[in-house]
Amino acid sequence: MSPKKKILMLSVSAGAGHMRAAEAICAHAAASNAAVEATHLDAMDFVTPAFRKLYTDFYIKLVDKAPTLWGYLYNQTHTAQPDSTMERLRRKVERMNAGALLRKIEALKPDAIVCTHFLPAEMLARLIQRGELHCPVWVQVTDFDLHRLWVHKGMAGYFVANDEVAYRLKAQGIAPANIHVTGIPIMPAFTQALDRRTCAAEFGLSPDLPTFMLMGGGAGMGQLAGVAERLLALPGDFQLVVLAGKNAQALADLRALAARFPGRVFPQGFTHQVERLMACADLIVTKPGGLTTSECMAMGLPMVVNAPIPGQEERNADHLLEQGVALKAMDAVTLEYRIQWLLAQPAKLAAMRERSRAIGRGDAGRALLDVVLA
Repeated sequence: MSPKKKILMLSVSAGAGHMRAAEAICAHAAASNAAVEATHLDAMDFVTPAFRKLYTDFYIKLVDKAPTLWGYLYNQTHTAQPDSTMERLRRKVERMNAGALLRKIEALKPDAIVCTHFLPAEMLARLIQRGELHCPVWVQVTDFDLHRLWVHKGMAGYFVANDEVAYRLKAQGIAPANIHVTGIPIMPAFTQALDRRTCAAEFGLSPDLPTFMLMGGGAGMGQLAGVAERLLALPGDFQLVVLAGKNAQALADLRALAARFPGRVFPQGFTHQVERLMACADLIVTKPGGLTTSECMAMGLPMVVNAPIPGQEERNADHLLEQGVALKAMDAVTLEYRIQWLLAQPAKLAAMRERSRAIGRGDAGRALLDVVLA
């Protein structure tokens, strides 16, 4: 028997989406009949504590507490000249943190590497240029937009969500043959045909009531309990599922709210059963992360994207609006209006659902593996 090909997934635990994309590729590898062994590493496990804090804790706090500042930094780094003082300093700090990661790669001896975050891609690009790394490195862009930091010389190829990102990569000098429009990888579970009544029974939900799901991403960002309370004041008989992710305080606040509104609010902490909850939902209210919205589209769910932060979320939101699968609410009052308007327009809601199902790419992880293994 020929030995299994070893593929290493590298991501960064700054937000949950990059990690989930890598985990999804591993899940598709495990579910396939191909002779492949997939491993996932967080690049933050191989850097100094100070660098880790900057890239994870600081990022979460910044986008949650100072989104305008994050938007400024997003645009500044996108347009910064490569030889500017800040860019040279940033690259020097990253080089100082690349050694341990390279040693781990040498120990694993992968046949290919897939980066689902731009940071490890940038670190490895320099190692490739210096002749210190010889295995092919691929990049999976995890948004519906392209920031300059994703683009590096020496990459074997790129996987992107849509034709526009592919076009923008070509404009950055990437050869068309090295660009693959496959979608954003999500777990195979989101492509299953799930029965609403069965899933509703698992969570104590009524399968017959209109059901909204409010999501704050893996970090549970946003004032979830406050938003949920405002939604509960809307007219009509509906139930509200709220995913708080890893935000313990938000989950505690939501449980207190559920005690005040028994049978109407169903708080959930971090869960690996999101697809079963989505199977119960008629409408998703969410931050427009690339992974979450890709999961929604694979499930055929219309969305209201809520208060997108400047930068990648705003650009993701624009794409979803252009595709006809979402409406956008910039504040709580607009969110109330959008939901009530949609409920009064069942034909519009149905059209969004059909469009979402039509453009969902649940097979993105499998398509990526087909290219890498070939």
